[in-house]
Amino acid sequence: MNNPFIIAEIGINHNGDIIIAEELIDMAIRCGADAVKFQKRTIDLCYTKEFLDSPRDSPWGKTQREQKMGLEFEKKEYDEIDKYCKGRIDWFASAFDIDALAFINQYDPPYYKVPHQFKDHRIMGALIGVRKKHTFISTATNETEVGTILKLMSCPHTILFCPADYSHNKHFWGKYICADEDLHMIKMLDLMKKWDRVGFSCHSYSILPPILAVTLGAVAVEVHITLDRAMYGTDQACSFEEDGLRRIVRECRRIKEIMG
Repeated sequence: MNNPFIIAEIGINHNGDIIIAEELIDMAIRCGADAVKFQKRTIDLCYTKEFLDSPRDSPWGKTQREQKMGLEFEKKEYDEIDKYCKGRIDWFASAFDIDALAFINQYDPPYYKVPHQFKDHRIMGALIGVRKKHTFISTATNETEVGTILKLMSCPHTILFCPADYSHNKHFWGKYICADEDLHMIKMLDLMKKWDRVGFSCHSYSILPPILAVTLGAVAVEVHITLDRAMYGTDQACSFEEDGLRRIVRECRRIKEIMG
């Protein structure tokens, strides 16, 4: 049994602040994570104009557009991230649309991630496949979409069991945070019967699910991280502060010793 590959998902928990992003990178390094991951979106491709014009109070304004734009890093920030991580920890990003994927490609990341919310699976699979980099493919319950991507790819990959229910409504990507009783981790074993490399994408509150996933045989674990769960943001509540991340890394790596 090998040690699991542990991804510290920063995502949008930086709240548009590069200093917070760097603090989260430092935290991931201190805790022993293997990589940090961000999220990249082209706002006008991911959301409709009607949705972006709708009201939403946030630190950046009164509309959904202002909130989404406030959370989005651009080239200046990613140049800094690339420089800050170099020689210290690997970084990559989930691309939520084709333009976002082209943007991330300029940094030649060591890994790619296909998020479960992405819809154009054939295009995504083809574009990532030519890069020949290890790709993490997140799935909820739709194995057909995973199969479609894999047919177009000839690169190393890991399937991440993602238990979050999601809606196909283009405005709303559904219940992102899962209580432990909604995880149905037994389904991950079904994926392991079909694919060689299966991991776990965690969207729960406690450290037990990622540890259980590794015990069941997950080769990779992705967990969201935050400086403070009370910070503004939809992902903060299902993210782990430093003590939680440290415990996850430590216990997941101990499983190899225990199993022998």
